[in-house]
Amino acid sequence: MNAPFKTVLFGFAFSPTLRANILETSRIAHFFGAKLILLHVGEKTAKKEARIKDILSIMEHQELEVSIQWKTGKPDEVLLATCQESNIDLLILGAMQHENLYQFYVGSIARKLTRKVCCSVLLLIKPSEERVPCQHVVVNGLEDEDTPLAISNACYVSHALGAKRLTIVEEIGQKEVAVEITDDKSLKKATIQKERLKHREDSRVRKILKSVPGEHLENLKVKTQSIFGKHGYSIGHYAEVIRADLLVMNAPKKIGLLDRIFPHDIEYILSDLPTDLLIVRKTS
Repeated sequence: MNAPFKTVLFGFAFSPTLRANILETSRIAHFFGAKLILLHVGEKTAKKEARIKDILSIMEHQELEVSIQWKTGKPDEVLLATCQESNIDLLILGAMQHENLYQFYVGSIARKLTRKVCCSVLLLIKPSEERVPCQHVVVNGLEDEDTPLAISNACYVSHALGAKRLTIVEEIGQKEVAVEITDDKSLKKATIQKERLKHREDSRVRKILKSVPGEHLENLKVKTQSIFGKHGYSIGHYAEVIRADLLVMNAPKKIGLLDRIFPHDIEYILSDLPTDLLIVRKTS
């Protein structure tokens, strides 16, 4: 899996950030060596078409393979169907940072897409017309069958975008440290337990890193960071505090009507995005 994102779809609206979003998305597709599909769910007019072509005429990488599609219908349904039909590897959506400001594709639609779409999703909250280099990527390292893919993708993206640092965050629930602290002895016991858990998690992550292609780790400083707290909330807060450029997370599980994992993990982050968010999903 040297190039996981071969076909990228950007679902766009004619918002004030359209220009920055398209220029940012075209750069990302270039760095990934992917072809780019631009999709607008709405009426096609000569004025809209001219605006898109005007933006494409000034993108940095004119050799990029770009196609434009215009479709009508409900945005989430059209995007889901297009991702399936066009074998999309990565769906990119522009986003506002805070939930009460969400417009168009974000909020409830982003939740539907994140749950149901067949591919990975990248939410951009800070697109730029001029390139701002990606410096620091954070990825979840929780114990889960999909985590090796998330870490592998995070290494690939870091390499492709030229990031210098990658932090793998191991979120450990407080319940795993089942010690009530009442005195110095219990405090010492809790501290020892935490150190054991951190060592266990570090060993597991090191095994995952051994399967990552060597070229994706070149010039990349990788470190692990254990955090005790709620899954999703803790890593989102950490990414915000250290001012990460990109947060990479596993896709939420599909477990039917009782979809309990999503509200406890990605939900925290979607409600107040700390930075650009890549949600990695295994494709068949």
